[in-house]
Amino acid sequence: MPIGLLRRRARLRLETPRLELRPPVMADHSAWAQLRRDSREFLEAWEPSWSRDHLSRTAFRNRVYWARRLIADGKGAPLFLFSRGGAAPAGALLGALTLDNVRRGPSQSASIGYWIGAAHAGHGYMTEAVETVRDHAFGALGLSRLEAACLPENKASRALLERSGFKYEGVAQSYLQINGRWRTHVLYAALRADRRGRTAEG
Repeated sequence: MPIGLLRRRARLRLETPRLELRPPVMADHSAWAQLRRDSREFLEAWEPSWSRDHLSRTAFRNRVYWARRLIADGKGAPLFLFSRGGAAPAGALLGALTLDNVRRGPSQSASIGYWIGAAHAGHGYMTEAVETVRDHAFGALGLSRLEAACLPENKASRALLERSGFKYEGVAQSYLQINGRWRTHVLYAALRADRRGRTAEG
């Protein structure tokens, strides 16, 4: 891969009226650990069990390296959400959204996952972020399908996806380990407008 393309990917930044989305860097560790710590009770029901070193600097360094590699390889885009001012102070870390498992060839698809700090939930930040990443995926990245999964009882996440143009597709039994148990998930997907019928090569 040309070095110039690697550098452009490493500088990935997306903006919305209220948010800046960018990959994590080591300087974000303190804010990330504090937000996760403060939101633990709010998040635990929807996430895999946290490891004992989940909030440590070493674990976060591994997360940063993983994010850089994923972006450099064109396999995804782990992004942190920062406030640009307003209800939350400018520069405050609000949560994260990851575009992952990018598949090229006939599929041209990827998956998304996300979390928001407890203090910032219910303000529409994640809807703004999901819609921006969706448009980036369908535009600059040339993808044509985004997939997401959530627990059936997670009404907030289901409503968010539906507001963002995702459609319910079905159920995946024992799909992921969440909070120490195998849990069934509901599946959603958003399609680029031209992903229907025959392709240009067809």
